[in-house]
Amino acid sequence: MLDRISLSRFRNHEATELVGTSRFNLLVGDNGAGKTNVLEALSLLSPGRGLRRANLAEIVMHGAGAGFGVGASLAAGDVGNDPVRLATYCESAHPGRRRVRINGADTTATALGEWIALTWLTPAMDGLFTGPSADRRRFLDRMSLALDPAHAQHAARYESALRERNRLLSDERIPEAAWLDAIEAQMVDHGGRLIAGRAALVDTLMARIAHMPSEPFARPAITYTPGGADSAEALSQALFEGRRRDRAAQRTLAGPHRDELEVIHAAKRVPAAQSSTGEQKAMLVAITLAHAALAAQGRAGVLLLDEVAAHLDPVRRTALFEQLSASGAQVWMTGTEIAPFDSIAGDAAIWRVSGGTADPA
Repeated sequence: MLDRISLSRFRNHEATELVGTSRFNLLVGDNGAGKTNVLEALSLLSPGRGLRRANLAEIVMHGAGAGFGVGASLAAGDVGNDPVRLATYCESAHPGRRRVRINGADTTATALGEWIALTWLTPAMDGLFTGPSADRRRFLDRMSLALDPAHAQHAARYESALRERNRLLSDERIPEAAWLDAIEAQMVDHGGRLIAGRAALVDTLMARIAHMPSEPFARPAITYTPGGADSAEALSQALFEGRRRDRAAQRTLAGPHRDELEVIHAAKRVPAAQSSTGEQKAMLVAITLAHAALAAQGRAGVLLLDEVAAHLDPVRRTALFEQLSASGAQVWMTGTEIAPFDSIAGDAAIWRVSGGTADPA
């Protein structure tokens, strides 16, 4: 589990420490107190841009005039071994660069994924099934890190090569074939890995969901639908054969950047986007629970749940806590009051959050 967590100049937390964590950890306080900021800080102990996808400049405490820092100790799995210290920070001299250290040694954000698997569910995700497909692809890629910590790197490099290809396609001059060959080779390399990673994640996740109870959380059925190519070989052919068409459109029309995650209500055979708001929330919770259990296999699993308990009825709330207990993940939850967590409060570490401070309750 994560313990000895420190936030320095992180949003409204000038210097916050959380010590004495447990399997369940509750952050209780008024809206705007800084509860979600703690979850966001923890989410940055993984590859990617965190649960808010914020620019680094937005994270630094207003008026601090310096960078931010987030650190946490990860308890070693073997008895007697020292904890692993994870840290991510941004220096004032390089405000656009996030740095990572593990046990004091500089490393990459990808390396964080080798130690810890982070999953989160926030109110901003409630429109996942009805929103743009790009949101579902990011959701898919974040979950894929549970199987392959390098997945984020492949996604970033594919997107970079995609932007370069689109730039060449939109140029008034006809691009040289050699330039397109080189860029498409990068897209095929990293795009092929993206396709394989996403397909493997969905297959593994569905196998997990199949063993989950169908109630009280509506069981979803999820399908990965490739955006015109289902393998590296097919992507290579699609890019080459589509050059004339893509140049006319001035953008790449086939590839993993057009993938889709399709979700349906398994019992009703209704697309998630056409299900009720409550059913959509229940399916999202079910996917998150399944992924948390999957992510906790082989590595430390941490699940961040922002304001989730307050929007569930007592039956679903009880089922949620039972499944969280069985997931093997360390759980962090936020709420404006302690009442929704009464059934687990005796086994939880609780902090009262107010004005950027967190005091043990």
